[in-house]
Amino acid sequence: MSTEPFIGEIKIFGFYFAPRGYMLCAGQILSIAQNTALFSLIGTAYGGNGQTTFALPDLQGRMPIGQGQGPGLPDYSIGERSGHNTVTLISSNLPAHMHTLTNVNVKIQASSGLGEEQSPSGNYPAVTGSDSYSPVASPNIFMGGTQVSGTTDITGSNIPFSIMNPYLTINYSIATVGIFPSRN
Repeated sequence: MSTEPFIGEIKIFGFYFAPRGYMLCAGQILSIAQNTALFSLIGTAYGGNGQTTFALPDLQGRMPIGQGQGPGLPDYSIGERSGHNTVTLISSNLPAHMHTLTNVNVKIQASSGLGEEQSPSGNYPAVTGSDSYSPVASPNIFMGGTQVSGTTDITGSNIPFSIMNPYLTINYSIATVGIFPSRN
C-alpha cells in the first residue's frame, strides 16, 4: 500500500501545523480553480458557493461522527453541523418531581371587634369578650375545605453550563494532494 494519502483524507497530527500537501481542517474557503481534485470529492458539503469557492471541514472545537444512520439514531449527512458547547436547563428538561411542604405559616385575618356581634365585620374571626379557658384542641384536626396554596422558594439562576466531554486538543488536517480515490 502506498504511503501517499488519498486526496480528501483527514489525518490527526500531534504537532502545530499542517504538513506539506495538507491543510488544517479549519473551515477555510478555497478556490475551486486551484483545487479541482479536492472540490470534485467534497463539493460544497462544508461551505462555499460552488461556483468559484468551496470550504474545508471545520473541526475546531468539533467532534467528527460517521455519516449514515446507526440503529436507533438519526441520519447524519456529510457536512452536517449540530450541537452546542453549553446549554441552559429549563424546568421541562428535569424529571417529574415534587417538593414537600412541611411548615406553612398561614395568616388569618381577624376582626378586633367582639365575637358576640351578630354580623362581625367582614365575617372574620374575632376576639372574645370574656376569658376563655377550654381544653386545647386535639392535634391534626381536619378543617374541611381548607386549602393552602403557595410556591416553594425559587432556586437556580439560568446560567448556561458546559456540556463538552473531556477533551485533548489535536490537529486535524486534510490532504489536498495525493492519490485520487477510486470508488468500489
